[in-house]
Amino acid sequence: MRWVTFDCFGTLVDWRHGLRTSAELIAPGRGERLLEAYNRHEHAVQAESPALRYRHVLAETLRRACAEERIELGGDDATVLAATIPYWPVFPEVGAELLAVRAAGWNLALLTNCDRDLIAETLRRLPVPFDAVVTAEDVRDYKPSLAHFTTFRRAHEPAAWVHVAQSYFHDLVPAHRLGLRRIWINRLGERAPDGGVVQRELPDLRGLLTAVESA
Repeated sequence: MRWVTFDCFGTLVDWRHGLRTSAELIAPGRGERLLEAYNRHEHAVQAESPALRYRHVLAETLRRACAEERIELGGDDATVLAATIPYWPVFPEVGAELLAVRAAGWNLALLTNCDRDLIAETLRRLPVPFDAVVTAEDVRDYKPSLAHFTTFRRAHEPAAWVHVAQSYFHDLVPAHRLGLRRIWINRLGERAPDGGVVQRELPDLRGLLTAVESA
């Protein structure tokens, strides 16, 4: 069995757009600043409570981001990210590229720092079905822990395995530790802190099949 595994948010779904526009609902004009503040706090929340459901990670991280930005939350404002995540947009090239990989005989899986119910809603928006999904709720931990990867490996014993992701920290580093073939979808034009972790790099998913098969 040949498998390509993906991170979902940031790789297939426009996580930054979704979070920024959702934050605008509670703090108009402050979405970009809240997005950057959110990024500074999320990993700490996950590391403090690895078994915490992702919807609660979203809420707690948003609370900390708002506190940093001196934005007062009211009522159930902190739940806005979990409420809107099923509607965050899929990147436009994703459908055609996933179809090409599937047509070439590869199985597709998601390894996601998300809850089962939230990713189920997101899967309805993805234009290609996935053959397997491993969530943070399943493994009670968050990447960059190895739990998603080792759980997937035990369940499917892939003969060939390529991991594709946007997050260097959450995905490429653990995939490198396990010796997996890996492709960095560098949508933000970032500079890799350690070039040895990156094997193949693309600015988006266009040309994915060629990159997968050469990996």
